[in-house]
Amino acid sequence: MGIDEARLNEFLGRAVGDLGAAISASLMLVGDALGYYRALAAEPLTAAELAARTGTHERYAREWLGNQAAGGYVQYDPEHGRYSLSAEQALCLADPGGPVDLPGAYYVVEAVFHALERTKDNFRSGAGMEWGEHHPCLFHGTERFFRAGYNAHLLGEWLPALDGAVDKLRQGAHVADVGCGHGASTTLMAQAYPNSRFVGYDYHAASVETARQRAQEAGIDNAQFEVADATGYGGRDFDLIAFFDCLHDMGDPVGAARHARQALKEDGHCLLVEPYAGDSVQDNLNPVGRVYYGASSQICVPVSLARNGPALGAQAGQARLQQVMSEGGFGRFRRATQTPFNLVLEARP
Repeated sequence: MGIDEARLNEFLGRAVGDLGAAISASLMLVGDALGYYRALAAEPLTAAELAARTGTHERYAREWLGNQAAGGYVQYDPEHGRYSLSAEQALCLADPGGPVDLPGAYYVVEAVFHALERTKDNFRSGAGMEWGEHHPCLFHGTERFFRAGYNAHLLGEWLPALDGAVDKLRQGAHVADVGCGHGASTTLMAQAYPNSRFVGYDYHAASVETARQRAQEAGIDNAQFEVADATGYGGRDFDLIAFFDCLHDMGDPVGAARHARQALKEDGHCLLVEPYAGDSVQDNLNPVGRVYYGASSQICVPVSLARNGPALGAQAGQARLQQVMSEGGFGRFRRATQTPFNLVLEARP
């Protein structure tokens, strides 16, 4: 078999780029934890100035800056020897409360390396791994990365895309957030709609405790959090039940849909936010699909298999999700809206 040198070089170029990204992942966490991105967002700095402002060592700061500038994450001005962040870079790297939080995603990357030996064993045996068995950095990273998406889209786009849901929320609705994690989505909705009552459910007790702390810190009194799985929570007569990026992880997604249908009012709404995916493998062979398949194989699929579930995976696609909701008793199903990273689906009785 002959080697096409042009194709070989093209592949190696892509692989070197990926290698650079991989070795830089931990440095993304360094920059976030030590305040480098925030300092550079405030003003251009030399390596010595960055080190002085952050209480770190200049030699390490200099090497970190070289890595970040080579990767296009930091701007370099050779005339003055200073580094900075563009407005666009600062938006993605230096504001955990903003609409994009790239460093948050890298805590998820850190988590999969903590679980690497377990992942290799799972690939051999077909066993699973419960969400709560992961390193805590997974929970922190998930909260930060997804909270940014909620900040950008939940109130302004996703909820208004549901047929009549916002009017109910303004007047005073009863809302369940199933699989709420640290409660970022619950808290955001509760702040926006003070006349409504919210309850977040999650089977991971440590996450529920964190959600309660987050709500208390935010001064929210119209949201509560309970430890319960998606087929066992006790609330009823909900106007809105939401599943944010969690249904595909579940051991019994049809059972979760069925339980939601029984707990929902006849004119209620079920909001299903899932990773963006097409219905065939070839639809998902792109950079977004690559990220999701990577997370799915190491986090999502193992969580479902740990409970003998169907392991829908992060790239389940709309058709498979519609089948799940239909089997759970929902009669109407549609794509309400979408982003490059999310499918936003509405199911109704």
